[in-house]
Formats: sequence, structure tokens, C-alpha cells
Amino acid sequence: MSITLADVAADAGVTVTTVSRVLNNRGAISESTRSKVRESIQKLGYIPNEAARSLGNKRTNVIGVIVPSIANPFFSELVDKMEIYAFRKGYRIQLCNSYRQPDKEKEYISLLKANKVAGIVISSRTPGIENDLNGNFPVVSLERVINENTSAVVCDNYEGARIATQHLIDCGCRRLGSFLVRSDVAMAADKRIDAFQDVCRTNRIPCHVFEAKEEQFQFMCFEEFCSSVLEQRPDIDGYFACGDITAIQLLAACQKKGLRVPEEIRIVGFDDLPMASWVCPPITTIRQPIEKMSRLAVDAILQYDPAHFIPTQSVLEVSLVRRGTT
Repeated sequence: MSITLADVAADAGVTVTTVSRVLNNRGAISESTRSKVRESIQKLGYIPNEAARSLGNKRTNVIGVIVPSIANPFFSELVDKMEIYAFRKGYRIQLCNSYRQPDKEKEYISLLKANKVAGIVISSRTPGIENDLNGNFPVVSLERVINENTSAVVCDNYEGARIATQHLIDCGCRRLGSFLVRSDVAMAADKRIDAFQDVCRTNRIPCHVFEAKEEQFQFMCFEEFCSSVLEQRPDIDGYFACGDITAIQLLAACQKKGLRVPEEIRIVGFDDLPMASWVCPPITTIRQPIEKMSRLAVDAILQYDPAHFIPTQSVLEVSLVRRGTT
């Protein structure tokens, strides 16, 4: 026997209308009432019929999230925070792992639209993706400004890289290195290299940018590449790694070569992933407000009004977290 809205309402001691409002996140409902309804839903095992609900509401209470790779700790952390916040608001997450395959990414967009999700949060490096995202439909781009018609949530990449580079110089570094992964589209993170070079130029510090391949970025395999960089340029005494994953693998390469960090080489990452504090020495890094990014992305979907839609582009502040590598 299937559980109905009436069963949930009876168990929670509220009306069917109240249960419906809680499920659809509509109307002024007290938090205590929401909690009672959710407890009854969980106790009875009620499963909302999203297809039926979408006929009346036009959209379901599901947010589609497309990320390049859930194996990447940055996206794992981001999706985790997003799911917690969305659930609190009465929404669920449908996660799509594109693995940076444009065709797969576009197929997911079509699938999510067909399923009438409330909106899509996407992190994409695919050229021309804006053509697939067109329409009267809420979309939020993460760490990339797709165009002026699409909302975006990014951190202040330039300021973060400026702080990181200046910190290395203030720590006594006199030759700096950094890493670049070229993409076919302009990404917000590209500004990290711009800031790195600007700060070095202003301080008259020699610097070198080492270009990695897209595949290394995709599969997070930087250690061998970092090892070759250390052999090529033994004179460099400070690295802005542009990301915590790279910083951790650079640290491992240094340790295998017997290079002491931070005595001989200093390292600064970017993101402040939990694992940055797990290694020894822990990584000095630039903290992105990942939880705030996730909240803003979800809120942009929930507050979408097609009649009065104005795309927002949120640029969030970052900060230096100093640890053992400097």
C-alpha cells in the first residue's frame, strides 16, 4: 500500500495543503511545522511523485548539478555543501558527472530540462555551452562567467593570487614559479596567473609559468610533472600552485627529491580543501568560501522569476590561510 499526502498529514497533525506547501517550499510555514512534516515523511517512507508535481508546478523540487568530475575534491566539497543547503530549503540535488566530455555535458542538460528540474548549476569548460543553456530557465555557472545573460558565482581569483604571490615574496622567495592549464574558453581561474605575473613584475621578481596539459588537470596527475619542473629549475624557491591538488603533489615531489619545505622551497595553494591540512607540512593556501558559493548558487535557482530575471554575477572574497609550507 502506497503512502499518500493524507497519510503524512494525519501523522503530522496538519492539513494536506500544509504538507503540499512544505514539499513545494511554498507559503509561510513555521520551522517547527516543517520539521513535523519531514519527520512524518521519513517515518512513513513517503516518496513524492515528482512527475505528478511537475504537472502543476511546471518545475520539480530538484536542482540539477553538472560538475566535471566528482572525484575532484573541490567539486566533492562544493556538491556536499550544496546538497545540505538545498535539502534544508526543501529541494534535492540530481548530480551529473560530465567528466569534461562536451557531448555528455550537453546530454545531461537536455535530460535535466526534460525532467523539469528547478534549475541547473553547472561548472563547464565547454566552448559554446551557452547555446545549450538558452531559454527561459534558471542556470548558475560556477567559476566561469559564461555570458551576461547567465548568473555566475566565482571567487576573487585575481585578489587571491595576488595575496598568495605577495606572501611568497614577503617570506623571502626571490624566484617564483606557477602552473597553467590552458582551456578553450576563458575561465575565472585564468586571472590567477595574471595576478601572479603582475605581482612579480611589480616587485621585480623573476618568475616562470609552467604549462601543464589538460589531461593532467582532468585526472589530477601532477606529481611527475612537478618533479620534472623541480629538475628543470632548481633555482626557484617559491611556488604559487594555483590549486591545493597541485600544491599537495608538488609537496610530494619535493619530499621525494629530498627538498625541504619550507626551508628550501615554499608553496602556496588555492581553495583550502580539507586535505590541504592533512599533509605534512600542511599547505598554506587561499581559502575560497565554498559553503557560501554553494548557498548563493542554490538561492539563485530558488529566487528565479522569469518575469523579472536579472542575471547576477557574485564575486566572493578570499583569504590567506598560513600553514607549514611557508
